[in-house]
Amino acid sequence: MFDSIQQTIAEIANGIAWGQWFSAAFLMLLGAVLGTLLARSLGRLVGDRVSRHHQVMIRRLCFYLVFVLFAVAALREAGFSLEVVLGAAGILTVAIGFASQTSASNIISGLFLVMEKPFEIGDVIDVDATIGEVVAIDLLSVKLRTPDNLYVRIPNETLIKTRVVNRSRFPIRRIDLTLGIAYAEDVERVSELLLELAEENAACLEEPKAFVQVTGFGASSVDLQFSLWVPKDRFLEGRSSMMIAVKKMLDSHGIEIPFPHTSIYAGSHSEPFRVQLLAPEQHKNKGVPDVDKHD
Repeated sequence: MFDSIQQTIAEIANGIAWGQWFSAAFLMLLGAVLGTLLARSLGRLVGDRVSRHHQVMIRRLCFYLVFVLFAVAALREAGFSLEVVLGAAGILTVAIGFASQTSASNIISGLFLVMEKPFEIGDVIDVDATIGEVVAIDLLSVKLRTPDNLYVRIPNETLIKTRVVNRSRFPIRRIDLTLGIAYAEDVERVSELLLELAEENAACLEEPKAFVQVTGFGASSVDLQFSLWVPKDRFLEGRSSMMIAVKKMLDSHGIEIPFPHTSIYAGSHSEPFRVQLLAPEQHKNKGVPDVDKHD
């Protein structure tokens, strides 16, 4: 029994063309190495002329092209007919497509993203309340790095179906600050002071011009919108510095920033509350317990 099994294994081993398989494996390995080297060289060559997104796409295209050529040569070396391989690959692709519709949908969605190009590597996008920088656009998903340094993977199908906001598409962005001033304040004077702040701020652009508009009359304040334009890479810096400058300006000019008040109403038939203002000395004596009174 053992001898027959050993004889069968020896016959199978002797029937395999080991030389062809080793040659095929060597061609596959050579294709991977050459593809990687050529892709890196081409990426460095076009690095200064194209964006990071296009650089990555060119590198991947170069690698897969070289690898596929060597893979076809390896299959021929192993004795496979190219027509049979292509036919089997087609049948296998259909079978895999039916078995993994989600993956197929992500691949097709990825192709649409590449053609439409709503964002590139390095852009900051907003997807389903997730904000992050695009670090990779792959066949099945897009990878983001959030401002707090988290790694987020979003399937390509989700990006096709969801509203995507690209915060880096245009070179400048607008900062909208909302503030309220008391009704007793001069709105026109406050608007002039705010526009002067925009002129003095280094991050604020001269064109388009900053503007102030009244957006409403609140419960205790006149609501204003102060809008200014900054370069996209100075958005956070410009927003923070301008908010600090606005607060200092309002304080230095004695302009009141109202805050919510609460009024207590006891009804039209009740007696009004008695309010008494106490001097500091009286208030201090009032806080000391009257021992004699309790004796």
